[in-house]
Formats: sequence, structure tokens, C-alpha cells
Amino acid sequence: MTGREPVYIAGAFEHPTREAPGKSTMQLHAEVARGALDDAGLPKERVDGYCSAGTPAGEAALTPLVMADYLGLDITYTDTTDYGGSSYVAHVGHAASAIRDGNCEAVLVTLAGRPRSSGQATGTGARRLRTAQDSFERIYGLTNVTAYGMAARRHMHEHGTTPEQLAAIRVAASRHAQYNDDALYSDPVSVEDVLDSRVVADPLHLLDCCVISDGGGALLVVSEDVKDELDRECVEVLGHGEAPQHHDAGRIDLTETGASKSGERAFGETGIGPEAVDYASIYDSFTITVLEAIEDLGFCAKGEGGTFVEGGTLEAPGGELPFNTDGGGLCSNHPANRGGMTKVIEAVRQLRGETNPEVQVDADLALAHGTGGSLGTRHGAATLVLGGESR
Repeated sequence: MTGREPVYIAGAFEHPTREAPGKSTMQLHAEVARGALDDAGLPKERVDGYCSAGTPAGEAALTPLVMADYLGLDITYTDTTDYGGSSYVAHVGHAASAIRDGNCEAVLVTLAGRPRSSGQATGTGARRLRTAQDSFERIYGLTNVTAYGMAARRHMHEHGTTPEQLAAIRVAASRHAQYNDDALYSDPVSVEDVLDSRVVADPLHLLDCCVISDGGGALLVVSEDVKDELDRECVEVLGHGEAPQHHDAGRIDLTETGASKSGERAFGETGIGPEAVDYASIYDSFTITVLEAIEDLGFCAKGEGGTFVEGGTLEAPGGELPFNTDGGGLCSNHPANRGGMTKVIEAVRQLRGETNPEVQVDADLALAHGTGGSLGTRHGAATLVLGGESR
């Protein structure tokens, strides 16, 4: 980071609803945008950059045009990068680069959607063929959840990972969710509860899977000059990395994710390693997503993730690597089926000391990581390293 202009997250807001049948997606975008601006104490007129992906226009390229119009933004910079759920982690890094390049000073990032109100059963059903790859994959019954099931089964085959170890990830998330009044599922569960829930894609059980929720979130990324105008504790963007990962014409390793590259790049920008991280927000579409990311981000060696997550390692405030202290996508919120936004928001809360007191960590350095797409086919990984003002 030496010689580079500091860039900060000044505003962060998560929509409190998990089901919004009476609101449009665009209305949810507007509400989270207002929440992030109010959190930062910045007027809308100061926003000169905007990032979003996928919704509501249906085409990522149109989203900022539609939403800038709807929100009344006068902008000089836009970004439509669509890595699925990791898009919004990537957007923070892109906004930081745009600010350093002098293209803008205050970038608003928004996410919103209504899959729960729309009755989507994400990951369990077939969808229409949209790509050349779909013609070779979807016609044989591949869905998101079965693709993640394949990854989990392969990890078990190669490394001896057990269903009980995957269940420990859900247990930790549920123990955090009990302190979150907005969590969709706030009841703590045991390893036995996870294993007793029905199998949806062997070896994954129902409680190994994330929730389906409406709502959204927003972030405001600003320059140092704008930050100095605000009466608000801000979080510095120290490092950013991203990496697409695909099956390379069949030469796929189902036990490795793009986090092995995106994490290395993010840490490389900071000059520190994973051992310095006090808190981690890790994308949790499924328990196997967390386990593989933990390995690939360098918190433990490949194949040792199962052992690592046992014994309360992920539980706040005293675990070795407290994670997803809001309950994460497994228990609290996975808005629009894209959970990267909430990962950044909770990391900001932790560094500001604003998360639920029972799970607040003494954190000066946090990581937020997103995985968008499918471990079984292709996905985008994005990683941020963030620092608090007291660091």
C-alpha cells in the first residue's frame, strides 16, 4: 500500500427485511442507498460513482444506467462487473482503483433483490440453457446445489473431511445468528441437527445450505479528502484481489477455489499474511464453500480445513478465526442470492465495533471474501483486506 492514496469505506447499510413482497427491487436499491449515505453522513449530491450488477435491468450493462436514473445520481464512473455473489466485494476494489486514478471521489455500491418473495428455490431446479457450457452441463440435471455437492464429496474423498466437520460451520453461524434480531433463522443448532436435516445433494444436508432472502445492502467508498469531511469512523481498503476460476476444459480440481489467487493478491498488497487477520467474513452459500475458502485463503493447509473448523475455531469472540458474526448466508441473509455484499458490511461493523455485542471481536484487521458462481463449474473469487482506524 506504500505510495498509494488511502481509500475508505465510509458508509455501510444492510436492509433489515428478509421478505419484501410489497416492494420493488428498485425501491430496495433506493432504500439501501439512502441507508449507506445516511450512515456516512454524506449528501447524495456528492456521489460521483456507482457500481451494481445483475439487477434490476436483467442485463448487467444496463443496471447503472437504470439505477442512476432512478436514484438521481450525477456520476462520472460506473462499474458493472458481474461475478455473481462476489461482485460487490470486487466493486469495492474497483471503486478504490477508480478513486486513486482520479475518476471519482465517492462511489456508491448497491445490491437488491426479491428471490424469496418470487418463490425461487435457488439451486434445486433446472434453468433454461443460456450458455454453450449449459448445453453440456444443465441437460444432465446439474444444478447449483448438486455442483456444490460434488465439490463436498470430492473434498471428503481426497482429504477425509466428514459431514460432522461441515456441520460445525453451520453450528458456528447459528450461534452468532441468535444475537441478530434480523436473522432469518436465529435458533442455534447442533452438529446432530445438521446431520438429521434431509439430504438435498449428497453429502450436503438442508442445513448445509444458505437461506433465500429478499433485501439488499449498500456501501459507500470514498477518497481521503471526502473521508476528512465526515464525522464518521471509516474503514480503510488495504488490499484487494480477484480471480475467475473455471474447469479448464475438464481439468478441474473440485477442492480448490479462486480464493487461492484472490487472497494471495489481496494479502500481497498489504504486506501481511492471513495470520494477522482478526475477523473473517467468508462467503457461505454452502458449508463446503467456507471450508475450501479457509484453506485457499491460507488460514490452514489444503486438506486440513475439516480439522481446523472443529472445536469452536470459527466462533466469536474467542475462536481462532471468528467468522460471519451476523449469522452469514447460512442463517441470516443472502439477499438476491448474492451474499458478498453482506460479507463486507459485517466486516465494516466488526472494525467499527458496531456488531452485536455478544459476538464483537477485538478486531483491527478484517477480511471479506466472496465466491460467485459454482465450485463445480466456474466462479469468481474476490477478497478484501480491511483495516480499522485504530490499526
